[in-house]
Amino acid sequence: MLRTNERPSAYYRPVSLPAGDVHVYAGDELYEAMGSKVFEMANNNLQIPNIRYMSYTPDVHVGVGTCIGTTAVWDADEAYVSPSIVGSDIGCGMRVHLTNLRADDLKEVKLRRKLVKAIASYLPVEEHKRGHFSDLRLEHVLRKGLHGLPGKYVPDAYTPRQATSLSHVECGRYPFDEEALNRIPEPLWHRAHRQLGTLGNGNHFAELQAVEIHEENRDVAEKWGLFDGQVVVMIHSGSRAWGGAVNQFCGSEVAKTMRRLGLGTADPKLAFAPLDSEAGRTYANLMYSALNYATANRHLIAYAIREALRDELGPQVKTSTLYDLMHNYAWEEEHDGRKLFVHRKGATRALPPGHPANPAPYLETGHPALIPGSMGTASYLMVGRPEGARNCYSICHGAGRIRSRNATKQLVTLREFEAAMRVGTEDEIVVNHRALEAILDESPQAYKNVDQIIDSVVGAELASVVAKCRPLATVKGV
Repeated sequence: MLRTNERPSAYYRPVSLPAGDVHVYAGDELYEAMGSKVFEMANNNLQIPNIRYMSYTPDVHVGVGTCIGTTAVWDADEAYVSPSIVGSDIGCGMRVHLTNLRADDLKEVKLRRKLVKAIASYLPVEEHKRGHFSDLRLEHVLRKGLHGLPGKYVPDAYTPRQATSLSHVECGRYPFDEEALNRIPEPLWHRAHRQLGTLGNGNHFAELQAVEIHEENRDVAEKWGLFDGQVVVMIHSGSRAWGGAVNQFCGSEVAKTMRRLGLGTADPKLAFAPLDSEAGRTYANLMYSALNYATANRHLIAYAIREALRDELGPQVKTSTLYDLMHNYAWEEEHDGRKLFVHRKGATRALPPGHPANPAPYLETGHPALIPGSMGTASYLMVGRPEGARNCYSICHGAGRIRSRNATKQLVTLREFEAAMRVGTEDEIVVNHRALEAILDESPQAYKNVDQIIDSVVGAELASVVAKCRPLATVKGV
């Protein structure tokens, strides 16, 4: 694994920088468009002591301290932990639920509008609104993740043979030293509690999609419970205010440690500390609490959508978890018998069939890797390949921005956005906003071409496509 002598190809090239090599997985066109800033940031990241390996996926773009699309690896016994290489939205990730609905059931635009309205009533999209789960105890969620939710919010827990809520996930509970929770001031707990079961703004969304199975992997798709024309629910969200609280508290502690140890790079926003330092341990423990929050938050969003669908279409509507995973985190993994501490910021782990780290239901096939597109474009369900070991099984996490929100508003017209969403046609992708101007900065023109991203991942032999998911209706936060 992590073979640094891999030969360059059309979809892979090692880039030598003054501080070391960054391994770039991207087709020629995507690579040429990356710009110098991402390599300047890589050079800073490679100056963190003891770093063993660093790579970029094809959706890479500039972030704070570290690019989104980064995998960074240390040996576990001499690791550093970096809030910058985890990202501000700790535990941000994806969830997909299967339904027994077909796309033809939702072919009328009026019905899709009703469904979007119903979902929005269960799923507050305004930043200041409280979620519908005020009876939850936040400390239970932080300590136990999915296992801290009351049974009424895990309906399939009563039918263990059919249950997927607790088994079809990357991890349902992240253990940590719970004493670290006492470090977060009480006012920050209140906001995080209010936001359980909410999407957040920016690129977070919940979407109804129609499945198109990739013929090459039809056997895998069927084992996962997919069929052509099936409606699935895709969710993108993270740890909301709790992740923000962790970063707010730990940021100053990590900065103090860096000053004391004389650590730093040319980028003052690149934060890192030895994992075995007090600041490093505190951040890692609180990060795991945020992973618990994020996983439970996506589950609650899916529960709310299930209730909305049943309200509008009847109790015969069934949903089940296909998979839940994260793409902003750091944790210990074993590769070829060696314990490594792996950071992924805007990168998805995609394990191949037979890998022992797959959840039990996916040991035979490999687990679903959930890759969202931008608004109006397709999303993808993928599965890892054995060759992905050379990149710690990391692949892309989405399309990746090519221009800022302000630049998008200046360069993209409302008419162009409406055309991308097919407004006024039978195939309109219905959105929960009467005026698309409110979310113009999320138009597909703000992002790279997701099909090119997927082609690069497939071309690099990191993963293969199981299904393409066409958008039908979208709920966005503001």
